[in-house]
Amino acid sequence: MTKYLPALLIALLPTPAMAEPPAPATSIVRTADLDLASQAGQRALDRRLSLAISDVCGKASDADLAGQNEVRRCRVATREQVASQVDQRIAAASPLPIRVAAR
Repeated sequence: MTKYLPALLIALLPTPAMAEPPAPATSIVRTADLDLASQAGQRALDRRLSLAISDVCGKASDADLAGQNEVRRCRVATREQVASQVDQRIAAASPLPIRVAAR
């Protein structure tokens, strides 16, 4: 019986197939210190977002073309995903009125 105990213990260890899928990568971009009503503040926010997007989407090897394409797709999709949040923050900070016109 004791010679089977190590095999039994190994069999009970969790395997990668049983593990939970990894959580999506996230990054927090702070905006409280930026004047989003100014062009400089908006450029600073854009730089911060670019760094955060690069961070969460990762980087692929130069030899991995499929991986590079996936990183590009991730960056575009992530930028689109946060675009409305960015627009809302900028609109809330701007004292300028919004012009609405119809043709």
